[in-house]
Amino acid sequence: MALKKHAIAARRRLRIRNRLKKVANNRPRLSVFRSAKNIYAQVIDDREGITIASASTVEPDLSLRGKRNIDAATTVGRLVAERAKAKGIEEVFFDRGSYLYHGRIKALADAAREAGLKF
Repeated sequence: MALKKHAIAARRRLRIRNRLKKVANNRPRLSVFRSAKNIYAQVIDDREGITIASASTVEPDLSLRGKRNIDAATTVGRLVAERAKAKGIEEVFFDRGSYLYHGRIKALADAAREAGLKF
């Protein structure tokens, strides 16, 4: 029986996360979620189980709700990096989930790097 699309994505997400945790060296994780209309990013401390910083296109002050383009992803990446740096986080590891490193995911990662996060 063939696996469903969401089952394949779940396996890929766990495989990527487990591989990244081996090289994480207790750094926080920059996790990305992409829906059809919005994009979300969080910097998570897995040791304590807390979210350090987050940003998304649904925030009212950004006025990007429903914008599903690369410009919106760039804005979210820059904003999450600024918020993480304000909390003293310089280095993270990038958890792209089950998404390919392409398009909006790549734009978010590049913007976070340009804003000063190292990964």
